[in-house]
This record gives sequence, C-alpha cells and structure tokens, in this order.
Amino acid sequence: MHILEEIHEVAVSKNVNFLIGSGCSSGAIGTMNTYWQQASEKNNHNLIECGDGKYCSDCRNEGNKLLTEDVKRISEMILEKYENTEEANFKKIQDVSKVYISFVQEVINLMNRMNSRQNPRNINIFTTNYDLFIENALDKVSKTETFVINDGARGYFKRVLDSSNFNRTVSYRGPSNNYVDEIPSISLIKPHGSVNWEKTADEEIEIKAEVVDIPVVVNPDGHESRETFEENYFHDMLRIFQTELDKPQSVLFVIGFSFQDKHIAKMMQRALRNKELNVYIFCYSNNTEGTIRKNLECDDKDIKNLKFIRPQDVQPGGPMGKQESGLTLETVTNILKSGGE
Repeated sequence: MHILEEIHEVAVSKNVNFLIGSGCSSGAIGTMNTYWQQASEKNNHNLIECGDGKYCSDCRNEGNKLLTEDVKRISEMILEKYENTEEANFKKIQDVSKVYISFVQEVINLMNRMNSRQNPRNINIFTTNYDLFIENALDKVSKTETFVINDGARGYFKRVLDSSNFNRTVSYRGPSNNYVDEIPSISLIKPHGSVNWEKTADEEIEIKAEVVDIPVVVNPDGHESRETFEENYFHDMLRIFQTELDKPQSVLFVIGFSFQDKHIAKMMQRALRNKELNVYIFCYSNNTEGTIRKNLECDDKDIKNLKFIRPQDVQPGGPMGKQESGLTLETVTNILKSGGE
C-alpha cells in the first residue's frame, strides 16, 4: 500500500489528532529564529559574541517580545481589524487564512466520512502557535458547516479555560426522539497559550474574542518544559496531548512542527511506545527528516509506527499540484482531500 493510501485509510478509521507548528503560519509569521536574529542585529550581536554559536538570553528574550508583538498585530489583522490597511503583509495574511480555512473544511469532511459506531466523530487539533489563524478558520467554517468547536472554555459572558471540558461529545436528537446522531466536534488545544488568553484576578484564564494586551503564552526560549509545569493550565493541555496519544487506535499527523520543544519531544518518545499509535510527520523539505530525528533523539529508522512524509514521497502530478517548495499545510490538506475523491 502506498503511503498516501495508508494516510487516507487511517484518517477516517482511527482516533485522529493533528499537531500544528509555526511552519503552518510561516507565510505571515516568522519562526522564532527569525525574531532572535532580529534581536541579535538590534543588539549589534553575532553568534560568536552571544557564545557557543547560540543566541544569548538577552537576544532570546528580546526576540520573544518581538515575536509576541508581531503575533498580536497579525492576529488583529486576522480578525479583520485592519481590513482597509495598505500594509503589504495583509495579502499574505489573507492567503494563510484561506489555507487554514481549507484545512478546517477538510477536517470536517474527514469526520463526516468516519463511522461513528467505531470511533467518536471528534478530531483534536493541538497547536503550539498562539496566533488566531485556527480560531478564525473555525469561526468562518462554522457559518456553513454543522460541527462543534470545543476550545475547553466554560461560561457564557466570561469564558474560562477548563481542561475537563475537552472530554465530551455532543449529539443531535431527532424531533420525535426517534434517533440520536453524533455531531462532528473539533477540540482545539493550545499548549503554549494564545494571544486571546488573559489571566484573571482569580488566577484563571479567560478566553476572549479579541487580542489582549498581556496574553498568556509560553515563550519559545528553550525553557518550555519549565514554564509548562509552572503553569497548571499548560500542564493540563500537554496531559491531554499525552492521553490522546496513549489511546488505542490513534493517529497523529504532524505539520509544520520540528520538535524543538524538548518537552513535547520527550512526550512523543514516550507515546511511540504505544504500538497502536501511528505518527505521520510531514516534512517541509527532503532534508527536514534529519533535523526532526535529531530533535526527537530518534535515529532508529526501524520504529514501525513513526513515518516521515517527504516531498519526494509524493508522486509528481499528485496532490501537491504545482507546489514545489515542500509539504505545507496547503499540501497536506490536498493530500487528505484526495482520499475522499
């Protein structure tokens, strides 16, 4: 069986999870190294001056601030606060938004093709991004598709994050109680926080419909594991990630994520012990596999339930179409879509 046929099969027959990283938003937002480099140039540093060929703590901290401010600004534009802007990046943001919308639409299509008697019609989307591209896509698609958006919040006027809310399903009951049909549900879990998360006076996290001044986020400074354990909410989000991967007959699709977060990398190493778990990592380029294996500390190519999908593995003229730069969120969406045709 060709790897793409295998992906099409497991996508509608397993407990499906997606892990989305910064590469999926890179058309509008740079990676963390981009902002560390900007901070280094601002401080008139180079890697030799920073020490050991790595960015110093000052450059990292300054770069993290630049990243957060950029994500806040772009997220405002995602929410169409600046729809009349002349900024050149606005079209890029619109293009990335369209890709996310197409991705969410295909996730809905996957759930509609699932057999609810075998698996719940629920797909988990984990993302370390704290931009609002996914939230915007979910909102747009919800206008035309019937599905439940579960971001873990409870409340009406004041929506507070509560991880226990992820363990639920929603069903439609016929008008005469003559049948019950499970409604497709997307759970959005953000282990590194979001620019619309705000800490309240009661030490809770409120999820707002806007970008907040001081968002609750975990900075990509190499100490993610420390911060995630200092903050109970982030620990809860990652606990859900581990729990879902430990379930029998589960599958994880990884897109735009290189596992530089050491804590998530260790969780993945542990999860791969579950032989019923299948992990498919979509590599942006043919050389990305080596970087990811190094970050995962996984040189063993005989691990049967870990598979890397590279551009060279996708047949010419297939789902990639005219795209030649690598496997992006748009490409993966087309690959998943082709399975329903």
